[in-house]
Amino acid sequence: MGVTACNAGDDGGDGGDTPLIGVILPDSASSDRWETADRKYLEAAFKEAGVEYDIQNAQGSREDFQTIADQMLTKGVDVLVTVNLDSGTGKTVIEKAKSQGVATIDYDRLTEDGGADYYVSFDNEQVGVLQGETLVSCLEGVETPLVAELNGSPTDNNATLFKNGYDSVLDPLYADGTLVKGPDEWVPDWDNAQGGTLFEQMLTDTGAEIDGVLAANDGLAHAVITVLERNSLNGTVPVTGQDATVQGLQNILTGDQCMTVYKAIEDEANAAAELAVALAKGENPEAEGTVTDPVSGAEIPAVLLDPVAITIDNIQVVVDDGFADPAELCAGDYAALCTEHGIG
Repeated sequence: MGVTACNAGDDGGDGGDTPLIGVILPDSASSDRWETADRKYLEAAFKEAGVEYDIQNAQGSREDFQTIADQMLTKGVDVLVTVNLDSGTGKTVIEKAKSQGVATIDYDRLTEDGGADYYVSFDNEQVGVLQGETLVSCLEGVETPLVAELNGSPTDNNATLFKNGYDSVLDPLYADGTLVKGPDEWVPDWDNAQGGTLFEQMLTDTGAEIDGVLAANDGLAHAVITVLERNSLNGTVPVTGQDATVQGLQNILTGDQCMTVYKAIEDEANAAAELAVALAKGENPEAEGTVTDPVSGAEIPAVLLDPVAITIDNIQVVVDDGFADPAELCAGDYAALCTEHGIG
């Protein structure tokens, strides 16, 4: 099961118990961010607020996700913050929490028809728009390029929003003949190995004529790049990504990936922690906006943050924000590339 990180805070000054907040992260395989960024920033925010917390990772297991939730509810959490693995499992957990009077926050991913009290994420359609726009820019000079789309998990509402965003850019260009629409596949559970297998089949089916790849995140982008490398095509076929992982940034430095999307996860974690702490203290915090649940039609109070497109020209933004450690990013063979592009 997942790893637990707790902060045994002191009792509150009024003699009551210190609030306890539970967080369930989804996995560590689909993206490094959950363990290297979200956990770190949530822990820091909860420590700063002086509350107790229990952060666990379901490691891709729906059964463990529900078991962790049951344990946290038994333990007496005041608020449950979840990143669902799918909306069905997420809804079951949220409904159980609400039946016990526990406030719920959907973190990063909306649980469709789940009925969470709040939603904290990024403007995920805008993430896709940035991916689509930058891929088109990276394909400048290529005559009627054929584009393959490697989408995220079909059970993740975010993946649908990303696709809505990049298709809003790409579909008109397919329609007017500027681009040629190639294979378009969803990757179950954001599984990078499956993504690589799917892309290998795409390459075979098109006779290796793919000119650009809209890959939904950095993990899938790297799987694509690995296949391209085996076929001596890496660096010649622009590939998109998302999450601004060290691996993704390094692939941009080598020219194998044309962009990623940086989401300031510290801001996302801080926003979620602020809401969770207020709810745990019995307050009714206000959110800046709302999102409409695509299944239930319910309006959910939401905090939506702005994403940033990252290319070789502005990697330093991610470093300056403290999200990427230059010592790790520029290690070994990447040192000279960092120096060449003024990164450090």
